[in-house]
Formats: sequence, structure tokens, C-alpha cells
Amino acid sequence: MTYKSSFLTEAKERGFIYQGTDLSALDDLMSERSITAYLGFDPTANSLHVGHMVGLMFLRLLKKHGHTPIALIGGATAKLCDPSGKDAMRQMLSDSDVAENVASLKPCFDRYLNYGADEETLIVNNNDWLSTLNYIDLLRDYGSHFSVNRMLSFDSVKLRLEREQTLSFLEFNYMILQAYDFVELNKRYDCVLQLGGSDQWGNIVNGVDLGRRILNKTLYGLTAPLITNSSGAKMGKSAAGAVWLNADRLSPYDYWQFWRNTDDKDVGRYLRLFTDIDVQEIAQLEKAEGSALNDVKKILADAATTLAHGGDCLLGIHSTIKSVFEAAASTDLSSLPTFEIKKSDLESLLMEDLLVRVELFKSKGEARRAIQGRGAKINDAVIEDSKSTMPEIYLSDDLIKVSFGKKKHHVIKVTV
Repeated sequence: MTYKSSFLTEAKERGFIYQGTDLSALDDLMSERSITAYLGFDPTANSLHVGHMVGLMFLRLLKKHGHTPIALIGGATAKLCDPSGKDAMRQMLSDSDVAENVASLKPCFDRYLNYGADEETLIVNNNDWLSTLNYIDLLRDYGSHFSVNRMLSFDSVKLRLEREQTLSFLEFNYMILQAYDFVELNKRYDCVLQLGGSDQWGNIVNGVDLGRRILNKTLYGLTAPLITNSSGAKMGKSAAGAVWLNADRLSPYDYWQFWRNTDDKDVGRYLRLFTDIDVQEIAQLEKAEGSALNDVKKILADAATTLAHGGDCLLGIHSTIKSVFEAAASTDLSSLPTFEIKKSDLESLLMEDLLVRVELFKSKGEARRAIQGRGAKINDAVIEDSKSTMPEIYLSDDLIKVSFGKKKHHVIKVTV
């Protein structure tokens, strides 16, 4: 489908559009005037992570094209549990936990949306209205507008039931409250569009339908696809766990490395989704092959890290990277014990297994203890996690040095 509105046109070019409600009418509306749209974030931790990046960039793109984004923090719904994409119920959070998380998330929204510097961006908390709801009034005024049969048909519910996983009544109510949020945001801010991931489709459709029934208004929904990497795994996890956006949860250096280690097949797609780089420039960058592709990955890492942490940190990151490679290059590797390992094996071997295989240690237990003590290194960079695999940044090298302390060094010769 070809769009007239600049927002939908670029959203399509960058890969944000998965499905929507009456996209033709939404396109007409966004071509005629500026609109207000929202996307929700439940404060279930004290930092957002890379899995939230599609939502943040979706709102950022909306603002770029002259529309008003609302970042809705689910201060109330976080006390419940969104069943979307989950196999089990989330851990319940206390009121104080939620309040602390809300405060920790706000700086992240400011970095991506600059909401504190203008009136073009809103950040609101659904606890402001949901916490004052009367349960009987809610059931009487809104309960009759929801079909249980239809709610059971949505993937977020159906998939849980098909896997014979328990779905609590608490979680089942989540979609009702999310629909109520949409109606409330329309009343307060004339919000007519809800954005979200594809796993939120059922919740979004409920809100669109409730707006028609309660307000006699046309509301719209638009979802982005679930982002997976080239191997099919959900994007946003590293070997060490979630890739957090707050520096106190993950250092800017490690954040940069996450993006630098992007699989070759994902680079172009991630540049479109997670940076502000022009799509025409990205098309040129995608033509890179071989070692030149590593330079493109650095461009991706620089751009993504600048958004999350500001550009001032890049100088330090680049200096650290340079020192690591210079230290590795300055060592005469020819006289060291050398072990040939296929690149495909390096991609899957856990560090504790790899260090035993190259005879740096006699057992995985020894390797784990060395890693925990920060004494084991790759090309003079400390190995942080015994369960991690070889960072992709080193996989393009012919020789990789692994060390324990200052005197024990072995070499991996990478073969095809």
C-alpha cells in the first residue's frame, strides 16, 4: 500500500508497520492534520531495555513528522499483569516498587523524545485515572461492551490457553483497562491513535471498539512487527541478559558492543528501525561487504548509543576499543600455544567450554572461577560472563588471543 502521509510513508520504509485498523482512513487523517498518538510502557523494572526500542523509535518518528506523541507509563497496569507474549504471570510489584520504577524511566523518555523541552510530547501515567475507578461503576458502564468470546480469540489469550498455561482473572482484566486508557486519553488529549507491538493487537482493537461504542468516535490502531534477529530469537537479549537502556544497569561501552555485534543479516534492518539515519543513506550502507560491513556495524553502534547515552561517551568507547586491539596486535603470537577452531564452533561455544578446549584451564570450574575473578581475557579484554559466547567483533580475526593473568596466553586460529 502506498501512503500519502509522510509519517506512514517513512514508517513503512523503515519496517515499522505490521497491521492497522483502517489504514486508508488513518492515512487520510494524518495527511490533513496533526494528530495525537500514544504508546504504553509498563514500569516493571527500573530501566527500559532494547525490547522497548521499537516503541520509543515509533514515537520519535511520529514526532519527527509533526504529530504529538504520548508516552503512557502504566503505573496502574504494572500492578496487574499483561498476558501478551507471556507463558506465565509476571511477578507482582508493590506500589513503592512501581513508583520507583516510574521515576527511573522518565530520563529515558527524555533522551528519546525530549519531552521536557517542549509541549509537543506528553508523558502521562494511567495511575492518575485507573486508581480512582469504582469497580461497580466500571462493570456497569463498560463491562457490557466487551465480549468474552472475542477476548478469548485474541492471540495473547488464545496462545496461553493452547499451551495449557494458567491465565488469571487479574491478567484477563488487563485488556479491559488498556481499552479504558485509550478512551480516557481521547477525552483528555484528543488522542486518536494507539501504537504498539504486534502482540498488543487484541488490546488495541478492544480500545478502538470501546471508543466507537462509548464515545461514538473513530479511533485507530497501528502495530509494529515483533523484532527478531536472523536466528529467529526475540531481539533484546544478550548472553548476559537484558540489554538495558539505563547506564546504571548496563554500561555505554557494553551497550555499544551489543550493537557492534549485530549479525550481518540484521544490520540494514536495525539501521532503519533503531537509528535516525536517512533511509537513502542506509540503502548505500547496505551495499557494504566483507570487512567493510564491520565499519557499518560501528555506524549502527555509534548511532544507537548516541540516542541512549548521548554522543559524549563515544570518544571513550572508541579509545577503549582501539587500546584493546592495539594490545592484541602488539603481542607476538607465533610462539604461543595455538588451537584451530572453526568459526561456527566459536559462535556457539560458551566461554567456560572454550577456555578448557584451548587448554587454558583443566576444567570448567577453574574457567568459571577465573572469569568471576576477572582474570580471563580475550585480546586483553576481560571476559565478563562464563556463559557468554565469543563476541562477534573478534570473529572476523584470523587469530584470537585468550589469556589468564599476565603470563599465560594461548591463541585460537579461526578456520572456516
